[in-house]
This record gives sequence, C-alpha cells and structure tokens, in this order.
Amino acid sequence: MLGAEGLALVIAFVILSLSLHEAAHAWAANALGDPTAKLQGRMTWNPLVHIDPWMTLILPTLSLLFFGFLFGGARPVPVDPRNFKNPHRDNALVAIAGPLSNFLLALVFMAAWILVLTLTDYEGNQLLPAVLRAAALANVILAVFNLIPLPPLDGSRVVRWLMPSEARRSYDQLESLGFLILIGLFYFVPGFSIWLGKTIQQAYVWTFELTNWVLTPLLDALL
Repeated sequence: MLGAEGLALVIAFVILSLSLHEAAHAWAANALGDPTAKLQGRMTWNPLVHIDPWMTLILPTLSLLFFGFLFGGARPVPVDPRNFKNPHRDNALVAIAGPLSNFLLALVFMAAWILVLTLTDYEGNQLLPAVLRAAALANVILAVFNLIPLPPLDGSRVVRWLMPSEARRSYDQLESLGFLILIGLFYFVPGFSIWLGKTIQQAYVWTFELTNWVLTPLLDALL
C-alpha cells in the first residue's frame, strides 16, 4: 500500500506527466510549423499553465466520487492545422507526441524502479520503489487511454488522418459527445473495460521487458 504520503507523490508525478504530455504536443506542433502553443507559453513542464479547472480538478473529483474511477486530463494545447504543410498528417503526429511522452516517462520510472531495487537495500513494498512503480504504471495508463480512437482523444487524430476525406466530417461530429460515449462504453459495454485492462497490462509488461533489456548490460557491468 502506498499510504497518504506515497499517494501524494504519485499524484504529483501524474500532474507532471500530464504537463509533459501537453508540452510534447506543443513541441511537436512548433516543430511542424505551428507556433500557436509556444507563443502561449505552453511548451513547458510547468503544471500551472496546463491545469484546467474542469478537466484537472472538477471532473476527476466527480468521476471518483460517482463512478469509482479517476478520469480527467490537462488543458489541451491550442493547435492551428492551417500552419502545417500537411494538415491531416501533421495533426496526427502532434497528437501522437503526447502518448509517446508518457511511454518514455514510463520507461524512465521503470528504469528507476529496477535500479533502486537492484542497487540499493530497498524492498519492493517500501515508499520509493512503490511510488516509482506506480508512476510507471500511471504513465502506461495515460498513454494507452489517450490512444483510444475516440474524439477528442489523441488516437482519434491518427484515425482521422487515415480515413477517407468524406468520412471525416461525420467522425468530427463525435467530438462533443466523445467523453459521454467513453463513459457509456465503460458502464454498458463490459467487454470494453476488459479489453482496455488487458491492453494496459500488456503495455506495462512490454515496458518492463524493454527497460530490463536495456538495463541488463549496464547492470551486468556494474555488479
């Protein structure tokens, strides 16, 4: 069990992870020709510029109280596709940058967890390794969840790029209903929750295996 102190640390890491997620969107957009987010100061880890009262504070509290799970996010960065050379493709690349940042953070937290357990006297149930492991899992969840192909989640931007142009308008109409549809999938389609849970579990295993594969030569040399 994490306890109050451990839970507070994990929440702090999650907020920083959400900030990096949004900063990654801003960085990718700027690299592809759209400086809108950069000019608004969104290309930063500073959580204060990414916090949204509804998405970051109110919605997570309500979802936890009434639905039993934590659901929310940071304030989306502004993107103007008109500044891109290839708007549909570049918008998809900007979207992917967010989940990719969370996968990279998951690798960092996972590596720190393995190194702490291997090179120190900490045990797995102590505060530091428990927090690192939870932070790694939280970033895997953020990455996988945001890749769901349902507007306005990041995965929908990739699907929109790949679909025929005549289908995009109908797909875009889901934007305003996306979160309601998502909640409906969780509560009225049991197979969706099972699929999502298995996907997160498999992504976590792959993250561990990749991290372990990278660290093994280093640890062999040190030990």
